[in-house]
Amino acid sequence: MINGVLAIILAGGKGTRLGPLTLHRAKPAVPFGGIYRIIDFPLSNALNSGLRKVIVVIQYKSMSLSRHLSQGWGFLSREVGEYVEPIPPQQRVGERWYQGTADAIYQNIHFIEQEQPKHVLVLAGDHVYKMDYGKMLAAHDAKGAELTIATAEVPVAKGHLYGIMAADTAWRITGFQEKPESPVPLQNDPGHCHASMGIYIFNTDALVKYLYEDARTRSAHDFGKNIIPTMIRKGAQVFAYNFVDENRKEAKYWRDVGTIEEYWEANMDLVAVTPVLNLYDSEWPIRTYHEQFPPPKFVFAQEFEGGRRGVALDSLVSPGCIISGGRVLRSVVSPNVRVNSYASVEESVIFDGVNIGRRCRIRRAIIDKDVVVPEGTEIGYDLDRDRERFWVSPSGIVVISKAEHVDSPEAFEPAVT
Repeated sequence: MINGVLAIILAGGKGTRLGPLTLHRAKPAVPFGGIYRIIDFPLSNALNSGLRKVIVVIQYKSMSLSRHLSQGWGFLSREVGEYVEPIPPQQRVGERWYQGTADAIYQNIHFIEQEQPKHVLVLAGDHVYKMDYGKMLAAHDAKGAELTIATAEVPVAKGHLYGIMAADTAWRITGFQEKPESPVPLQNDPGHCHASMGIYIFNTDALVKYLYEDARTRSAHDFGKNIIPTMIRKGAQVFAYNFVDENRKEAKYWRDVGTIEEYWEANMDLVAVTPVLNLYDSEWPIRTYHEQFPPPKFVFAQEFEGGRRGVALDSLVSPGCIISGGRVLRSVVSPNVRVNSYASVEESVIFDGVNIGRRCRIRRAIIDKDVVVPEGTEIGYDLDRDRERFWVSPSGIVVISKAEHVDSPEAFEPAVT
């Protein structure tokens, strides 16, 4: 166990860049990889690192997230000082929602003062990666840091999406810009730059001091925009920690699945013969809540021409699924899905409880929970037509949200204008 550390996971953002997938749920509660939710990754990292005191700061559309935390992460015992506890806005310091990442912590500062940890670990609830926070804490203590920021190398072309920093040879941060238009490249690698992963270790006294100072100013009350630049400007001991991956693969894996394209690509990586993200590592397990479903079932194996075969290839198929005479290729299929006879599903992500009718053809799609796809429907083959009915990403990924649940073919027809 990492003694004296309180982990705070920020899980209250709107997640608007994921479009239809966050209409009814918080971004950290979005399903990923069939059986997981995105928040399972930082939570599993915390547990695997030895952390047993975790609060999850929630806000928008948090019902499914709170239910998942209760069902899947309620096994730690408060009686021995262990917990994973969701905290909605308490409005102890004013009648307002969280104004920024720093304000989300400030509005719960009483919890920190009550717990009195030596260090506070702040995490984003919507990133997919594997990391031992204990190694980062050891580096933090060894350098005498007040704040340590986990960093990853990202292409300069994507640097405008992140907080970008400059550091000296001792890894002390000398400059920080939040989502700059012209990111500063690395001296030894001009094609990449140091990006903040949204993972911070604070000495508690420093965190409390700067949160109180920021609360008295007119600012965005954000770590990247306000707290970190202020600490650097005032000469605080702020260091970078280069990401050490526990994924045990040649390439480091850290994904902010913040857009439909990034989310779809991350899921498609899982069905590769040798995926970059290793979900089968027993030494660093990813935990989640499992509903009580039977094993997946594949039925019908009629070999003659025009016959039906229930088959899934290069795919993840979850418990409770019935592939009943349909074909699934290079797809991620969540629990309790049914793919009926002669249907074809390719390069798609199918959420819980979806029923795909006979002779459907689905390609490069994300279908949200409990949608009924009528017999004979085609999705992903005529994008102009799809745009009249559904949400389509710039790269042509069709997303059908829960709000578009239908039970008749007419509902999938384009509107008459």
